[in-house]
Amino acid sequence: MKHYRMSVLEERGYVVLGRDGTVIDPGEWQRLEYVDWKSSGDTRFAPLASAYGGIDCNAFWHCDPPKPDKDGVWIDAQVAVAPTISALAREAGANVGRVRIIELQPNSYADALYNSHLDDNNRLNPAGEGWVVRGFRNLTDDADSCMVLREDVRDPATETRIALPAGARIIVDSQRMWHSVWHAGPEPRYCLITSYESGPELEKWIFENDPTTDVEGAPLDGAFARASEAEAQERRDRRTAFYGYDPTNVLSEA
Repeated sequence: MKHYRMSVLEERGYVVLGRDGTVIDPGEWQRLEYVDWKSSGDTRFAPLASAYGGIDCNAFWHCDPPKPDKDGVWIDAQVAVAPTISALAREAGANVGRVRIIELQPNSYADALYNSHLDDNNRLNPAGEGWVVRGFRNLTDDADSCMVLREDVRDPATETRIALPAGARIIVDSQRMWHSVWHAGPEPRYCLITSYESGPELEKWIFENDPTTDVEGAPLDGAFARASEAEAQERRDRRTAFYGYDPTNVLSEA
């Protein structure tokens, strides 16, 4: 028996929702407790829900007892600091796993391409249950930054770039779509990341929020794009030579 997957993600592997205009006090993400956890660059994470309610960013299958990235336990102390953000993660009505805020320092397009990865969302996920995907809700206003999605990490023709102003919302099958963020800065970017179980509740919420896959990122200068691509792939090749295998092919637990 296969996992339940949502038809809205079948064609493109992602869907962009209408921008959310909820006003959030920046103190909600600034006052949280962060863990020095690396993913796709210079990052820290503040967990709001974890496997068993601890200040922990580990994948759920590393916990005791191990479990899939579902049925997350809300961290009371963190939710008390960020009640509005926690409510945004809950509003879809779907089962959630890890719920976290990422802090990402500014980077380059080449950095983003180099750090592009697939997520290990469905380890231990029982067949017949909902496929785990990820929701991204940008907290800071990073209109000059973008999420970079690719079907093929080495093929720029498969790339989609999605702008990240405050309130931008994206649902991604991040075990299928290579993804990273090109953050132009100059200040850190903050984003709510929620692991959702696919199902009727999540589908209903998506369709109530103006979903689209008709996205056109700002065009890139050709010479800049080619130079960034070459730099990123050269760095990937050097990493492969160093480790003796291609870490790109190892699903990320972040």
